[in-house]
Amino acid sequence: MVSSSCINLSDLASGDMFNSPPRRITRAMTDPGIVSKLDAASSGCREKKIIVANFLPLQAQKDINSGGWLFSFDDDSLLLQMKDGFSSDTDVVYVGSLKKKFYHGFCKKYLWSLFHYMLPMCPDYGNRFDRLLWQAYLSANKIFAEKLLQQHPELKGNVVLVQIVNPARSSGKDVQEAKTEIYESIQRINNAFGFPGYEPVVLIDRHVPFYEKLAYYAFAECCIVNAVRDGMNLVPYKYIVCRQGTSRMDEALQIAAGSPRTSMLVVSEFIGCSPSLSGAIRVNPWNIDAVADALYMAITIPDFEKQLRHEKHYRYVSSHDVAYWARSFMQDLERACKEHYSKNCWGIGFGLSFRVLSLSPSFRQLSKEDIVSAHGRTCRRAIFLDYDGTLVRHSSITKSPSPEVILVLNNLCSDPKNTVFIVSGRGKNSLSDWFAQCENLGIAAEHGYFIRWCRMSEWETFPGAVDFGWKKIAEPVMKLYTETTDGSYIESKESALVWHHQNAHRDFGSCQAKELLDHLESVLANEPVVIKRGRQIVELNPQGVTKGFVTEKILSTMTSNGKPPDFVLCIGDDRSDEDMFESISNAACISSLPVPPEIFACTVGQKPSKARYYLDDTVDVLELLRSLTGESDLSSSFRALNHQCNLIRVRPFVRVRIYALESYLQEVQQPLITCTLRDQGLVEGFSGPFPDTEDVGFKASIVVAEVVGLKMV
Repeated sequence: MVSSSCINLSDLASGDMFNSPPRRITRAMTDPGIVSKLDAASSGCREKKIIVANFLPLQAQKDINSGGWLFSFDDDSLLLQMKDGFSSDTDVVYVGSLKKKFYHGFCKKYLWSLFHYMLPMCPDYGNRFDRLLWQAYLSANKIFAEKLLQQHPELKGNVVLVQIVNPARSSGKDVQEAKTEIYESIQRINNAFGFPGYEPVVLIDRHVPFYEKLAYYAFAECCIVNAVRDGMNLVPYKYIVCRQGTSRMDEALQIAAGSPRTSMLVVSEFIGCSPSLSGAIRVNPWNIDAVADALYMAITIPDFEKQLRHEKHYRYVSSHDVAYWARSFMQDLERACKEHYSKNCWGIGFGLSFRVLSLSPSFRQLSKEDIVSAHGRTCRRAIFLDYDGTLVRHSSITKSPSPEVILVLNNLCSDPKNTVFIVSGRGKNSLSDWFAQCENLGIAAEHGYFIRWCRMSEWETFPGAVDFGWKKIAEPVMKLYTETTDGSYIESKESALVWHHQNAHRDFGSCQAKELLDHLESVLANEPVVIKRGRQIVELNPQGVTKGFVTEKILSTMTSNGKPPDFVLCIGDDRSDEDMFESISNAACISSLPVPPEIFACTVGQKPSKARYYLDDTVDVLELLRSLTGESDLSSSFRALNHQCNLIRVRPFVRVRIYALESYLQEVQQPLITCTLRDQGLVEGFSGPFPDTEDVGFKASIVVAEVVGLKMV
């Protein structure tokens, strides 16, 4: 017996593999283009596709004379026809079983019933077989057949329902009870509506050969597939092809060649092929009256409409054959794996929350040296900064900017070569109050609906007429979810509505946000509004109002004023900032810019983004901005302070005394350190004076936090 795997089915079919030494299968490649030396000579440059199926596309029979096995390809096998979707220079390898006992036995009788009727498992029955689903699956068609004849007695004697029941895939008391019920229902219907020579329902409860099924499909005026739960059911496709017919089928059915073809389909909306059959009548199998009405409509519909529906379906089925799906699947697979070997992957989370993030290797931490160098050699700079999550932590109790942020922004704006903008989703009143000390700072509020170039300039609004009628539709819906979600609230802006759930229960708030998003998308489908889900929010904005649009507008205005930017820096952390990253990345391709600018798109945190760079947190953002102003590097001091704050955080209700050394730190950095601890929710200010440097005995620019009963450096 040959124990090694065969990699060529033609050898297997011809029997040559028994007379020649077995060939080794190429090992799985872990790097692109690397194969073992043993297979390098034989494999060449041909691609190889591996198809794993329940059984091989072979016909096997035993030779009576020699006692050996004879193999041949099964031309009717869909697996064999899949090769037509691949290029001619592709080798196809099949993996499967020659015997069908496993598939028809264990798979169909146990696994099929498990996944169709026992999953999800019902908590009331534990892991028992759900008899109700099995009964519904078998008896649904009989019940609506009875309803149809009750509502339309004129069909008596003219309509016959042929029910082909596939053999049960499991056995037991529940299955036998379901079968008994089915036979009783059929007998009741035939006794009530039948007469000698006419039975309204014909049940075929046996194995039906394929050719016999084709005869039923070709003769039936209508086909109904009414499963309460099913996968990719192919019966409707087979029915359409059979109704199209062939010359020999036309001769057998006594149909004139070239005559119009008709077909009608009634399908359950719960089967996998339902979305692809646009001309079919879709029904809910649990609604018996609706199914009966659909079947009556299918029978009485005019012939020309039956013809149109059939032509539409046959055009789809004939163009979407096995080769098409194989080719389409491979194109999607190749597109998804196009940069597979060049990606860096990280596993994040635990249990059911585990996911794998795939990031480009060009996605790297923004180097302070690189951006300072680029900043120094340019003279027309545009800097765009998000607010929440970029300049201020999301977890910060105080949402207003700290003195450190104000100082850094003022230093950036004091350089006439810089054009600095805060681009935020917050309202214009809050932002103008918070940054009142920044005279030359530009502000784009509410995602760019309002824009102001400096403190003394007037607010500009989004160009074009904006219809806010959608607010009257959306607000009652959002109020309903607010009432049912404790901790949520609605923020009403001049141009937007925001539903916040950061104070609600984490899981319940997230679930409610998803439902609210779906609800709003359905009621506002025809309104000029964009609905987005952000960090613990659901936000509604007018169409066209994005951070990307306002960024393009600012760059365009700078260019029209004779100051085309040669340096663009953009930092943000949210989904809304992705539009901004995409916008500035396209700035190099804008024809109005004489020279492509040096672009730095940076997201806060390591996550999939359209930005090329990342910074870890808001502390790194402020350090980077401070380095652009030419200030001395105090990163080690603030990192030490941040570490101490994290340690102090676990000890509530402690008094903190801060010491900063040297006169420079006392005069300049005292408010910065104070606000850093205030952001952490630890102190409201200093609890004591600064000591002399000599008394402390530490080097300059070292920050020391003294806790009652504990000293930390």
